[in-house]
Amino acid sequence: MNGRLAGKTALVTGAGAGIGRAVALAFAGEGAKLTAISRSAFDLGEGIATRRLDVADTAGIHALAEELGTVDIIANVAGYVHAGTILDCSREEWEGSFAVNVTAIYETVRAFLPAMLAKGRGNIVCVGSIAGAIKGTPGRFAYGASKAALVGLVKGIAADFVGRGIRANLICPGTTDTPSLDERARATGDYEAARAAFIARQPMGRLGRPEEIAALAVHLASDESAFTTGAVYVADGGATI
Repeated sequence: MNGRLAGKTALVTGAGAGIGRAVALAFAGEGAKLTAISRSAFDLGEGIATRRLDVADTAGIHALAEELGTVDIIANVAGYVHAGTILDCSREEWEGSFAVNVTAIYETVRAFLPAMLAKGRGNIVCVGSIAGAIKGTPGRFAYGASKAALVGLVKGIAADFVGRGIRANLICPGTTDTPSLDERARATGDYEAARAAFIARQPMGRLGRPEEIAALAVHLASDESAFTTGAVYVADGGATI
């Protein structure tokens, strides 16, 4: 198969829905041999290997790394959104946010990086958020703090291994039209008003599309961005101009 990722192997986390699903489908469409994981059962169609695995399952992630051996690309997309201020955030919710949004990426990279280093090449793409990483966002305290941590995580990996064939970059999307966003809108009790409020906050007058974030992930995963590492890419429809 031809494509910008032809001949490359990839792992995509959080691939069951939303941005993760779009990234997995885009990678497969560009020719990558893909393993996609999600904590819930899912299907991406013929020819795409899927696995039900929670990124917070450290033993499971390390077992998967042993099974797959090496991959050329890791796309860390899985995430959890906690709503509320610091006063609404229990210690359990705080730790749970970091377990999924930060520690799971730490463990995934630790599991797969040695084989990448042995091969002399590897590409790590993480999906964060403008919340925390770029700007303060009301009601997203734990989420923002965990996503801000990804800036240091990605830049640290990039700096440590830039001379050994490893690249690491971070995508920070703005408000994107995903099932997770729909769930949060429904949880308000007035779905239509909540969606209208989400859209009203966007300078472009619309929400982002998962496919638009996936297109950026393909660029960063491909050799066309071979001179790029340690970068933070913002795709937010102008929300942080």
